[in-house]
Amino acid sequence: MQKTVAEANDCPQRDRTESDWYEGVQTFMWMTEDNIVEVTFDKEHLLEAILDPVNLNRAYKAVMRNKGCGGIDKMSCDQLLPWLLANKDGLIHSLLDGGYRPNPVRRVEIPKDNGKMRLLGIPTVVDRLVQQAINQVLTPIYEKQFSDSSYGFRPKRGCHDALRGAQKIVDEGYKYVVDLDLERFFDTVCHSRLIEMLSRTIKDGRVVSLIHKYLRSGVINRGLFEASEEGTPQGGPLSPLLSNIMLNELDKELERRGHPFVRYADDAMIFCKSKRAAERVRDSITEFIEKKLHLKVNREKTVVSYVKGVKYLGYSFYVQNGKCQLMVHPKSKAKMKLRLKELTRRSNGWGYDKRKQKLAEYVHGWVGYYHLANMKRFLEETDEWLRRRIRMCIWKAWKKPKTKVANLIKCGIGKHQAYMWGNTRLAYWRIADSPILHTAISNASLKLKGYPCLLDSYLEWHPK
Repeated sequence: MQKTVAEANDCPQRDRTESDWYEGVQTFMWMTEDNIVEVTFDKEHLLEAILDPVNLNRAYKAVMRNKGCGGIDKMSCDQLLPWLLANKDGLIHSLLDGGYRPNPVRRVEIPKDNGKMRLLGIPTVVDRLVQQAINQVLTPIYEKQFSDSSYGFRPKRGCHDALRGAQKIVDEGYKYVVDLDLERFFDTVCHSRLIEMLSRTIKDGRVVSLIHKYLRSGVINRGLFEASEEGTPQGGPLSPLLSNIMLNELDKELERRGHPFVRYADDAMIFCKSKRAAERVRDSITEFIEKKLHLKVNREKTVVSYVKGVKYLGYSFYVQNGKCQLMVHPKSKAKMKLRLKELTRRSNGWGYDKRKQKLAEYVHGWVGYYHLANMKRFLEETDEWLRRRIRMCIWKAWKKPKTKVANLIKCGIGKHQAYMWGNTRLAYWRIADSPILHTAISNASLKLKGYPCLLDSYLEWHPK
């Protein structure tokens, strides 16, 4: 592998009182003629910090906690411990002497909302362990370099923080936005540019070389090897950190220009006080990204608009009484209803317990993410529709007219009405909205049986 930094002996020692290389990594004190200076560990020590037993143990626990499927060698997470007990010393030795070669990642394609495919690269569990160990040591080093307006893949930060940050900026009068869209960002990262950025901070050439090997490890796609000349495949623990390192250059440029912004991974919004200013920012920042970072901006999807209705992280914005408010974007609403429709499909063969479990898990997770939005009325309407679909599933599960009549009687319906409705030929969806089924399977009884309610989950976040 090509060397990216000079040997430690070729670099003159700089006297300093505070390390600006490896923040959070151990240093030692060195006596000079008339003072004491702090000497940072460089080539001989950063890789050792990564391979420290305590750090590797933390990495192992993280890999086991995250689970995930195997890579090209089909080794599962459960097989990792026996493998390490037999091969740990050889693995560490090969990493120290530079002989380690990462395996190619396994290509996995996931459909996106727009009909295209998101390309993932699944490393082997051993490579995930090594990447996680690298990530744990490098993250504290880079955290203090990253912008406060960057929220993606960072400790104690998340989507909700980015949305609150956007609200705060809009409240300050920045009501026009450049909705920046980077075309296939993770697949088009320039390796040479990224390695140059890494080398500014990482003075251990072995660590930079190891990261470079991961970038160039290649992909196995449908059984065939494909070289990776660019990009940082999504799916490994190291990819999010590398993406933040690359886009930190964009953050610093926006801060230098004085533009307020929020960024979550490659999803960024730049705020301005007028549409004309936003158009100028869009043109100038597009030129910076393409010429300096060697990334491609999707000019069709990078739009300038008033903040109302802009989609960001599944939410959209509106301004009421001078304050920025959040709502669920219409596309997110449609996606949620489509998923609920799948979970309440009559022909999926699920029993009552499994359907309740699946619904409860999805409703709890969805409301947990979107609870920042003002959506009480929308949830009330969706709950009515969802309960109708649940009644439809229950009615179909009763199957035979004889069973329907008996169950209606058990639910308090008179015998004559139960006989009439139990033998009706009306369609399932129409019966589900009938007064008789509303009485037999009331809202209260559905709740008592454990079926989830969107509004109830929302009110847990917003108690009266």
